[in-house]
Amino acid sequence: MIDVGALRADTPGVEEVIHLNNAGSALMPLPVVDSILGYLDIEVRRGGYETREAFSAEIDGVCRSIGRLINAQPEEIALADNATRAWDMAFYGLGLGSGDRILTTSTEYVSNWVAYLHLRDTRGVTVDVVPDAPTGEIDTEALRRTIDGSVKLITLNHVPTNSGLVNPAEEVGAIARSHGILFLLDACQSVGQLPVDVETIGCDMLAATSRKYLRGPRGQGFLYVRNSMLDRVTPPLVELESASAVTPDSYELRDSARRFETWEKNYANVLGLGTAVDYALDIGIEPIWERIRTLARTMREGLGSINGVTVRDLGAVQCGIVTFDVEGRAPDEIKELLRGNSINVSTSTSSSSPVDMHQRGLEGLVRASVHAYNAEDEIDVFLGAVAALS
Repeated sequence: MIDVGALRADTPGVEEVIHLNNAGSALMPLPVVDSILGYLDIEVRRGGYETREAFSAEIDGVCRSIGRLINAQPEEIALADNATRAWDMAFYGLGLGSGDRILTTSTEYVSNWVAYLHLRDTRGVTVDVVPDAPTGEIDTEALRRTIDGSVKLITLNHVPTNSGLVNPAEEVGAIARSHGILFLLDACQSVGQLPVDVETIGCDMLAATSRKYLRGPRGQGFLYVRNSMLDRVTPPLVELESASAVTPDSYELRDSARRFETWEKNYANVLGLGTAVDYALDIGIEPIWERIRTLARTMREGLGSINGVTVRDLGAVQCGIVTFDVEGRAPDEIKELLRGNSINVSTSTSSSSPVDMHQRGLEGLVRASVHAYNAEDEIDVFLGAVAALS
């Protein structure tokens, strides 16, 4: 059982706002803030290099914590400035070219989608969208039927940006393994929200962020690359952190996922990420997931009872992201009106998830996303504010 009072006591932001934008950037708890500010305080007084050396043990422990979170080895984790760059390092490192096919889902995020189009236009890669199941997530039977010898990569968002659905990543992973196809998972919206186990899922690569459900700082992400796949992914950018040895005419890549890192890092953010991971682990991902689903279910049911409000979430399994629209109101208008009541939500536009939004004929949605520290009375206030708009 989660001690919600303790979570809220750790979260100064709840005294200022009702924060329902956790899928965008969650409110950081005090231990995360303290770790960031504590590092910066010493760096200001002692110097950047010197502070990095003083915190070497703590920094080295961050990848161990991430490994515990997703059931990976520390050497399979690479730190990155953000999740998109982490994902890019894996995607562009696969060397896909003319005649190779990528299979993905209709709910793909815009940053990933534009990367597919980039390789289509520059390297002749084919990009195919696997049909949806009737409930909206990727249809795994259709995935099986779509695979042929030209498919070199299956990519999937675990949770899309514009819907509450949870894609069946474990089933997709089993299909990918059975055909010997690489599987890249975008776990930006799932890590910290629900259990993510790379061994159970069977993904070869995974990218995630700090700022969303992990409640860490912005400008920080990480990449997982399975040890056995390390030599199948060539870093698209190589620099001194990538190499373990460099001579005037040769270099040797590191024998770990650190070959995908850059030397320069925001170490205060790195420690913030590590603290956020430890904080989530101490609470327990399963209890976090249970509470998030309960709060989201209450929100969906409440929204569904308001005249003029349409809940747009799909999925046989649904998570803490709740999307909706209000008849006669633009999503941005709703966001600003709610902000006037100290309620934070976000919006998804037609470009956020271009295939899915186009297929459903949606120009925009309001996105409210709950976390375990949100309180039931906050949901009530939010529902009352939305009802007043309809």
